[in-house]
Amino acid sequence: MDVVPFDLDRIGPGLPFAESVPALETALHRGAAVVQAPPGTGKTTVVPPVIANVLADAAPTSQPTGRVVVVQPRRVAARAAARRLAALTGTQPGEVVGWSVRGESTTQPSTRIEFVTPGIMLRRLLRDPELPGTAAVVLDEVHERGVESDLLVGMLAELRELREDLTVVAMSATVDAARFAELLGADDSAPIVDCPSALYPLDVEWTPGPQRLDDRGVTPAFLSHVARTAAAAHAKALKAHEGTDALVFVPGAREVSRVATELHRLTDADILELHGQLPPREQDRAVAGRTPGDPPRIVVTTSLAESSLTVNGVRLVIDSGLARQPRRDAGRGISGLVTVSASKASADQRAGRAARQGPGAVVRCYDDATWGAMPAHTVPEVRTADLTFACLALAVWGAPGGDGLSLPDPLPSRARADADAQLRRLGAIAEDGRATDLGRVLVAMPVEPRWGRALLDGAALIGRRAAAEVIAAIADGARIPAADIPALVRRLRSGGGAESARWTREVARLERISGQHGPAVETGIVHASAVHGVLVEGGTHGEVPRDAREGAVVGLGKPEWIAKRMDKAGEQWLLASGTRAGLEPGSSLRHHEWLAVAELSRAAGRVAAGTGAVIRAAAPLDEPTALLIAGPLASEHTRGEFVNGKVRARRVRAVGAIDLSSTPVAADPHTALPAVRSALHSQGLELLPWDDAARSLRARLALLHRHLGDPWPAMDDTALLDRLEEWLSVELQDIARGASLRSVKVADALRRLLPWPEASRLEELVPQRLAVPSGNTARIDYPQVYSPEEPQQPPVVAVKLQECFGWADTPRLVDGHVPVQFHLLSPARRPLAITDDLQSFWSGPYQQVRSEMRGRYPKHPWPEDPWNAVATARTKKRSGG
Repeated sequence: MDVVPFDLDRIGPGLPFAESVPALETALHRGAAVVQAPPGTGKTTVVPPVIANVLADAAPTSQPTGRVVVVQPRRVAARAAARRLAALTGTQPGEVVGWSVRGESTTQPSTRIEFVTPGIMLRRLLRDPELPGTAAVVLDEVHERGVESDLLVGMLAELRELREDLTVVAMSATVDAARFAELLGADDSAPIVDCPSALYPLDVEWTPGPQRLDDRGVTPAFLSHVARTAAAAHAKALKAHEGTDALVFVPGAREVSRVATELHRLTDADILELHGQLPPREQDRAVAGRTPGDPPRIVVTTSLAESSLTVNGVRLVIDSGLARQPRRDAGRGISGLVTVSASKASADQRAGRAARQGPGAVVRCYDDATWGAMPAHTVPEVRTADLTFACLALAVWGAPGGDGLSLPDPLPSRARADADAQLRRLGAIAEDGRATDLGRVLVAMPVEPRWGRALLDGAALIGRRAAAEVIAAIADGARIPAADIPALVRRLRSGGGAESARWTREVARLERISGQHGPAVETGIVHASAVHGVLVEGGTHGEVPRDAREGAVVGLGKPEWIAKRMDKAGEQWLLASGTRAGLEPGSSLRHHEWLAVAELSRAAGRVAAGTGAVIRAAAPLDEPTALLIAGPLASEHTRGEFVNGKVRARRVRAVGAIDLSSTPVAADPHTALPAVRSALHSQGLELLPWDDAARSLRARLALLHRHLGDPWPAMDDTALLDRLEEWLSVELQDIARGASLRSVKVADALRRLLPWPEASRLEELVPQRLAVPSGNTARIDYPQVYSPEEPQQPPVVAVKLQECFGWADTPRLVDGHVPVQFHLLSPARRPLAITDDLQSFWSGPYQQVRSEMRGRYPKHPWPEDPWNAVATARTKKRSGG
C-alpha cells in the first residue's frame, strides 16, 4: 500500500526551518546529518516528517517504510512534540505520530513518527542492536549532553557501519556541529544543515536580589525576590501587551513549589507549575496554549522548559540564573543533584523562550557581574554523574567503558572504575568487563541497576508486590517528605490522586518484571551471611519483621548505606561505608536505631549535624535484618591496633564501619602485621626508632637517587611505604611475635634496599667521613632531604680552616656531581666562613680572615698561599700531624 507523504505545506508554514528543508533533503542522502537551528525555528516539528518523506520516496513501493524515532531528553517534551505534530497532520496521537515514555505509550502499527526518551531508545538498542522496524533516529537537543544521549551518539554511529540503510540526525540550537558531524559520519563528516535565527527582539533587564545560595541551597529570601520580581514584571508586561504569559525559571521542584505558592498571594494570574515530578496531565496543561477567555498565566518551571518545549503565549521570562546539575562525591560515594549557577548558554536558551512568537523581555534576577562569572556551557553530564548504568549499558553493548566507540567525551577513569567495581559487586559484569546474564536483565529494567537488583532479591525476601512498592516509591528520585519511605508507601497505597495512580501502575509493572526473572536469575545479594548462616533463596518472608520490610529492600540496593544511630536524639548516623550523616529535620525515623538509606546528599550546618551530609530518604531496619542483607559487609573478625609501640587486638562483629561488639583477644601475626602496616601508613615512618646511623644512611641514599637515579632507591616516605615489605619484613614479623618497635635497627633494615653490585661503591660515592689534607678525617653531614621535589641542600663538613690547607679545589661527591660545603672553623672551633668553592675563598675572603685571625692565634699557621703542598706540610708539622 502506498504511504501518504506528510503535507509539509500544512506542517511548516511560518516556521523558519521550512526554508532549510531542501538542504536537509539533500543531506539525508548521505545517511547522516547534523541540524543546527536556533530555538523556535520549528526543527522538532519539521525535521521528522521531512525524513519520513525522503525515506518513503527512496523505498521500493512494495516494501514498508520503517519508523522515524525522535529522541527527546524529557518525557513532557516528547509528549508535547508528538501531540503538536499529530494535530498539524490532522490525526489523533498514535495514529501517525505517537510517543513512548516511561510507563506510557500511544503507538500503533500505523505510527510512522515516534517520540521517545533517551532511556527508552537506549534499552531498545540493547535489546535488539539492529533496531528492526526503525528507519531513522533523530537525536534532538544533543547540546544538553546527558549521559544516555552521549551513549546513543556512539552506539548509533557504530550501528550505521552495520546498517547502511539507517539514517541518523543530530540536532540542537547550540550544538558543536562540526564535532557531532565527525562522530556520526561513517567515512567522512556528516553534512551540516543550518537555519536562520527565528528570535524576535528581546529586552534584557537586570534585577539582582539577596544572596542566592548558602550551605543549605537556594535561600528563601532569594526565592521571595524571584516571586516578587515575576509578579511585578508580569503586571508591567500586561499593561503593554494584554494576554502576555510569563515563564519563571528556578532550579528544582521544591523551588518551583515555593515560588508558585508565593505568586498565588501576589497576583491574580493563573499560576502553573512545570517539573518532572508532576503527573503528565499537569505537565501537559502547563505546556498547552491558553484558550480564549482564560486568564494570563505564569508558569514556574525548572530547566525542563529551557530548550525543547515551546510554551505558547510566553513573551516574558524571569530567570533565577540557577540550575540543578549532577555531582559525584567519590570519597563518600554520594551522587546527586546540586544547585549551581546556570551556564551562559542555558541563560540564553531561557531568554529565547520570550522571543519565539514575538518581541519579548527577560528579567534576570542577578547582575551583569554574576553573568560574567557564569560558565560558557553546561558541563557534560558524563564528567560529573554516577556512571553505573552507563557502564552497564556499554558492557551489554560489547564496548566496556566505551572502548572503541565514538563518544562525544570519554568516560572519566575514576568514575568508570568506581562504576565497574559496583557492577561487579552486583554481579552485573564479569572480571573482564563483559556483561553477565544478570547484567542483561538489569539493563533492561526501568530502574537503576542497584534498584533492579534490590527488586529481584527483595521479591525473594519479602514478596514481589511488597518489593515493587518500595522500588516504585524511590526509583523516580522524587523528594520524600521527612525522608520517611514507609510513610510515603502508606500514603501512595491508600490511593487517591494522580500520584497514587501513577505509582500503582509502576508497581504493577515492576511486579510483573520481577515475576519474569525472579530468583531464577540466581544471584542473591541476599546471600549466605557470615553472621547468621542464613541463605535466602526463594524466600521465607517471615524472616523479616513487617516494620523492617521497606528497609530490607532499600538495604539490598545500597548495603553500604545501612546506618546506625550514634546518639539518643538521632541527629548523627554512621553508615556502613564509614560516612557520617545527619537526618532530615523533623523525620519520625529518629527514634529507630537502624536505617537503610536510599538517598544521601551533601549539606552543611545544623541540618547535617556537622557531618557534611544529610539523609534524604530512608526506611527502618532492625539489627538481625541489617546483618541478613549486608552480605559481605557483615563480618566477624579480629582487628588489631598499634598503640604506644604495642599491638592490641579485639574480636569485632561489624557491619562495615559499624561495630556491634568488641572483645579483647591475644594478637597473632595475622592481626599484628596489618595493624603495624596501617599505623606506619597513617602516622608515618617517624614511628620507627630512627638513630643517627639510620638517618645518615637514608640521607646518603636519597642523595644518590637524586643525582644518579636508578638503581639507587628513592628514600621519600611514599617510596619507602610502598616497599615496606621489601626492607622491613623481618622486623615486622618480629613485632608480630611480640617484639617492641623500639628494638628495630632501622639502618640494618634500610640496607636491604641497597642495589647490587652498585652497593660496593656506597662509601666511595657518599663516604661517611672525608680525609682532609692535615691527615685527619672529618664527618660529612648529609642533608635530611628525602624527596626529589624538595630543594636540594649540600652535604656539610665542619672542620678547622688549617686542616684544609693544601686543597686548591673543593672536593666533590657522587662521582663529581655534588660539591661539599665547608663550614671552616677557627682553632677554637668557632665559625669563620662557609663556602663550597675553596678556590674562590683562598683568593678572596681568606685574606681578610688571615689578617683578623693570625694576631689572635699566633701559634697557628696563616700562610699567604694556603692551597700549596708546602703550606700543607708546615701545617702538619706544627699541628703534630
